Amino acid sequence: MRAMIDFDALDAANAPLNAFSDFDRSATCGEGPLAGLTIGVKANIAVAGMPWHAGLAAFEIRLAERDADVVALLRQAGAAIMGVLNMEEAALGAKSDNPHFGPVRNPHRIGYSPGGSSGGSGAAVAAGLCDVALGTDTMGSVRIPAAHCGIYGFKPATASISQEGLEPADLSLDAIGPLARDLVTLERAARAISGFGDDPLEGAGATLAEHGVEVHPEVARCFDAVLAALGTSPQPVALSHPQSRIRFAGFIGVSREMAEHLRGVATSERLAKLLTYGPRRSLSDWAEDRAILDRTRDEVRAVVAEHGFLILPTVPNPPFPHSEPEPAAQADFTCLANIAGLPSISLPAGWTSDGLPIGVQLVGPAGAEAGLFALARQLDDTLRAYRPPAQGA
Repeated sequence: MRAMIDFDALDAANAPLNAFSDFDRSATCGEGPLAGLTIGVKANIAVAGMPWHAGLAAFEIRLAERDADVVALLRQAGAAIMGVLNMEEAALGAKSDNPHFGPVRNPHRIGYSPGGSSGGSGAAVAAGLCDVALGTDTMGSVRIPAAHCGIYGFKPATASISQEGLEPADLSLDAIGPLARDLVTLERAARAISGFGDDPLEGAGATLAEHGVEVHPEVARCFDAVLAALGTSPQPVALSHPQSRIRFAGFIGVSREMAEHLRGVATSERLAKLLTYGPRRSLSDWAEDRAILDRTRDEVRAVVAEHGFLILPTVPNPPFPHSEPEPAAQADFTCLANIAGLPSISLPAGWTSDGLPIGVQLVGPAGAEAGLFALARQLDDTLRAYRPPAQGA
């Protein structure tokens, strides 16, 4: 069994970041394949005896009666479940500026957003407060903070992981996934909590051609370098609908589901407004949204089946200050894996000229998770883009 965790030191390290909202000071490691690993858990995933607030003030004093299935699996594997992580209110958004629990700050630059909605998960891992964090990914909420915090994040195939014990956003899109500072640790955690196929990846890959997303020049520069380092020549492919329209259709579905799930629950003014978009869409408009999602699901699956994998920037913009509005297009690339129900990995791709991290993501077929991780390791070994936050950032 590992020695007791120094929670006084963690309190001090967490203070400027606000990544953890609660620590379990009795946490220790057990025995098993993950013995020695410390795990933080996003606050919308149940940890027995700990606050299960999902970023909502209305649930602030709610305690989970038992572990979510994924948390139980990690405990059984010997990991220490050390606390609950701050997040976007109800997991709807990609900034992690929570009106009730305070903003999460990016360890690479304290005044900046870590992304979201799993912002506490990304910040805690990047800063070394825990070895692994669990987040949730509905339209990119594991991979966006992984990119903005310069670390690694995995969204499992939707059908490969239990959602029991999750405060949902949209169960048709939701997937619980891990974040870590290296791919070996990420894969260990992913194998412990999700179905993991050992099929290889076959094909040279694909990337989007006419995607209609305004990609920041520094992100585009890094992505060009990634393609050069890949060792294959991905085929440019186009989807039937613009990325912004696909993302909006996904958002409408999430808004509809959450408005029903949170009916009667007090929320901030911002969240209350977001929850009006879905229900006020006409039936014909929602039918069009649903048709866009269905077509996109089929197209992305077909691209991956034909070309082996899809490679994309994780986020079209670098990290941004909390003082600025959240860029609307942050989930334009990440939402595709959720809509298609496919596994996806985000890894560090490079850095802006002023020292902020940029990510790239791989999307592969369900059943070929081992092959997806093998490709990610190959690319990571070439890029060598990971770096920890500078002291005093």
